[in-house]
Amino acid sequence: MNRIYMLRLLLTLLLMFQAALAQAWWNEDWTVRKKITLDTTDTGVATQTGLENVPVLVRLHSGNFDFLSAREDGADLRFIAADDKTPLKYHIERFDPVNELALVWVRVPRIEAGNRNQHVWLYSGNEKAAAAQDAAGTYDANHIAVWHFAEAAGAPQDSTGHANHAGVYSGARAAAAAIGGGLAFDGRQALTIAASPSLKLTPAAGFTLSAWIRPTQAGQDAVLYRQQDGDKAIIVGLKAGKLYASVIGFGPEASSPLADLDAGGWNHIAVTLADRIRLYVNGNPVAEAVGALPDMGGVITVGEGYIGELDELTLANVARAADWIKLAAQGQGPESKLTQMGEDEAADAGGHGSYVSIILSNVTVDGWVVIVILAIMFAISALVMVSKALVVSKTDKANRQFLEAYRQLHRGEAGKLDAEDAPDEADIKDSALLTVLFGKHDHYQHSSLYRLYHVGIQELKHRFGGLEQGVITPQALGAIKATLDGSLVRERQRLNDQMVLLTIAISGGPFLGLLGTVVGVMITFAAIAATGDVNVTAIAPGIAAALVATAAGVGVAIPALFGYNYLGSRVKAITADMQVFVDEFVAKMAEEYSPRTGGREA
Repeated sequence: MNRIYMLRLLLTLLLMFQAALAQAWWNEDWTVRKKITLDTTDTGVATQTGLENVPVLVRLHSGNFDFLSAREDGADLRFIAADDKTPLKYHIERFDPVNELALVWVRVPRIEAGNRNQHVWLYSGNEKAAAAQDAAGTYDANHIAVWHFAEAAGAPQDSTGHANHAGVYSGARAAAAAIGGGLAFDGRQALTIAASPSLKLTPAAGFTLSAWIRPTQAGQDAVLYRQQDGDKAIIVGLKAGKLYASVIGFGPEASSPLADLDAGGWNHIAVTLADRIRLYVNGNPVAEAVGALPDMGGVITVGEGYIGELDELTLANVARAADWIKLAAQGQGPESKLTQMGEDEAADAGGHGSYVSIILSNVTVDGWVVIVILAIMFAISALVMVSKALVVSKTDKANRQFLEAYRQLHRGEAGKLDAEDAPDEADIKDSALLTVLFGKHDHYQHSSLYRLYHVGIQELKHRFGGLEQGVITPQALGAIKATLDGSLVRERQRLNDQMVLLTIAISGGPFLGLLGTVVGVMITFAAIAATGDVNVTAIAPGIAAALVATAAGVGVAIPALFGYNYLGSRVKAITADMQVFVDEFVAKMAEEYSPRTGGREA
């Protein structure tokens, strides 16, 4: 029970320490930040597997973002990982400060399944910041083409680094599509994308297509997507208004069953090809059929005979997992619950400009290792000091109460204050702290003097079968004195138990801190030697951060030193009282059971 109690308190202190460190600020030049929580539980977009390098759509509007805190073009937007140190790749599809609407795609390195505690940081409020968006870096290597259709006119541009730009589109544009702008087809236009090496597909990797569509004519037959390479083709289309996918050129033509769409609104559709054809509508699997992907490339045609709107067409040269498609479908829509925006945090309120935050942001990994060890030492020493203070205070008070009662005893009342041990306290009697917290409180159980008295009375009872008048021989008196001395030693050990942990903190804390400082200084000078950048700006942050370890070590040792000296003096006083009481008790017993009183001899 004692160890469990210590572990719980230690865990609480470590969590408090971690929460304090979480207030760091990425860059003091930015004045506002906001936490964006990614919820993959049932309250958000529930997923079953973790996903890597996911492009997440962040929708900003007047209800969740202060556009006055950012530049008019959004160039000062920065997205930082949960560690508040690592910048994330992103690009802006639309930033409209007049209508207070923005669409930003952010590449999140890892999204855990079933987790609502993961987040990224959005920073803004730096008029001098240069644009830093990276459209190609927002997507992983498996993205072979992404068309946002955000252009007001002309040829739709591919946002990946493969530059698979479409030909000029002569049809109408949809100003308010599923995500920003889109294309509006009337059945006569089609969009063409020329063949390129990056658009070549292989059966081993697979293929994924996803898009947002809104058919405006019910029951139509149309080809939404066709990639043709000679007699090989991949077709995704509508038949009588229902979604299907076909593969031609790898054995017999394979087609999926028809899948219903939600009428009148936007639908997120997705098709994956590998060893099977799988169809998804709004993130849900709706149809599946046997059909292998052929080894092919070829020209892509979009929207043949289609009447309706199209947005966010994405191609990948891998068959994406079901959770990936679900996250895209339910995380990109206007009612998305994947991203949850926190409150704005101002720089002056967050304290990012303080020297402490600047120093902590430059602490190296080895420095944090030392600091964490010192934090554990501090937590343990604090626990020891608190528990010992409780024990010593309770023991001292109980001793005074017992002595007051003991000195009022008359001749023949030696055993009047004695009480039998409670059998249900056997599991805590060896722990002074647990005895104080959970032991019986109806007698003098907290008194070390009482426990010595109890041992002496029990010795008398063993010799006389009770406490009737008798005679104690010098040998018996010596044996009782020896038993009391042994009990006194054990009581002293109980009072000094775990005090050695304070001495370890006092002597070991500064040395550990010094070790962290030396290693940190070595790393700083090694970095300067490698870069050749010798100036105060380059040296000062590293040296200051290295000294944090020494400060932490001294911070551990000083409280432990004060606590050890204070508790040590209190323990010495109680020990002296016990020694005096043993002598007094033995003398009183010798007088009480002297030969002059008569009775049988023990």
